[in-house]
Amino acid sequence: MRESKKQSPLNLRQVRKLAEQNKVLLLVLLLGLGIILWPARGGGREEMPVPEQTAHPLAFSLEEKETRIANALSQIEGAGDVVVVLSLRTSLEQEVAVDEGSGGRRATVTIAAGSGVQSEVTLRYRYPEFRGALIVSEGAVNATVRLQITQAVAALTGLGTDRITVTQMGSGVG
Repeated sequence: MRESKKQSPLNLRQVRKLAEQNKVLLLVLLLGLGIILWPARGGGREEMPVPEQTAHPLAFSLEEKETRIANALSQIEGAGDVVVVLSLRTSLEQEVAVDEGSGGRRATVTIAAGSGVQSEVTLRYRYPEFRGALIVSEGAVNATVRLQITQAVAALTGLGTDRITVTQMGSGVG
């Protein structure tokens, strides 16, 4: 037993001496081992699929806008059910960056989005301008309700009150 105790410190000294002599090699081995084990330590790290052409987060939907406004207007006391119809003067416009090269050649500036996908560089978006609004409401018979609806639509769309028509909803009986 005494012999085994004497051999341990000797082996430890030899290992330390070898480690000091081969610091660079040991560092490279540890770094390589760390790189190999890195994904295993990520715990649930998954590769995200490349989305197909999806709607842009800034995209404009006229139907969605009409629905949102109708939902808001129906909350006005006395308004009842509300239907909103909006007309547009302009549509959504996207201004992209253009590189003017030599010889008058123009090319759209793109950036790599990963996985071989490229997307245009957008400088700005111009949102649609409204031309007018038609609001059909159960409570439009009341002048106060009509005024509140008109003011709310003007605030939400930027339209002047002369471009907003609020009418009484019919009974639906023909």
